[in-house]
Amino acid sequence: MNHYIDHTLLLANATTNQINTLCDEAHEHQFFSVCINPDFVEHCAERLNTSNVKICTVIGFPLGANTTAVKVFETQNAISLGADEIDMVVNISDVLDGEWDAIEREIAAIKEACGPKLLKVIFETCLLTNEQIVELCNISKHAGADFVKTSTGFSTGGATVEHIKLMRDTVGKQMGVKASGGVRTKETAQAMIDAGASRVGASASVSIVTDEAPTTNGY
Repeated sequence: MNHYIDHTLLLANATTNQINTLCDEAHEHQFFSVCINPDFVEHCAERLNTSNVKICTVIGFPLGANTTAVKVFETQNAISLGADEIDMVVNISDVLDGEWDAIEREIAAIKEACGPKLLKVIFETCLLTNEQIVELCNISKHAGADFVKTSTGFSTGGATVEHIKLMRDTVGKQMGVKASGGVRTKETAQAMIDAGASRVGASASVSIVTDEAPTTNGY
């Protein structure tokens, strides 16, 4: 299970010492990546430069309401600082308004900025209907994204088994599916994987893989 996990700390009050602990835990437990805010990308890339742990960061986070130009610049800057993976938040207002062409153009522009780096598209599934989730999956796939992802962990709900199944059924085997938000136990993480998740974003990662008392950084 360890290699499914993006070990996450995205709180606004995260300190450098906490980020260092996050990196050290990811290295010790061989998590797939650390997922951190862009300001910590360069620091984490340097701290983990001799490990196999990837550097994942978030773009347009947590609301998705930045302009496309800003998201593209954020992406380019994060990659220049050492990011291996980009988790972008889709413009949720555009989704609710049915602005599908604009959404596809934005995802495609950010994927172009990523180049060979991996792009995940965060939906915020708790705010959407199943029909909207399916449409977003198809648009993300057509725009060249590598993953679809449930949640930021900062809205009204997180990942559910039902949404993971729906996303996996829609994108097929060609794309990754990431479960994030509210995954705090081994049982929940395994349920997400069994439902089709190929990655799990969690702040309680150490508890998940060691069965220790859960600790969480709010994700």
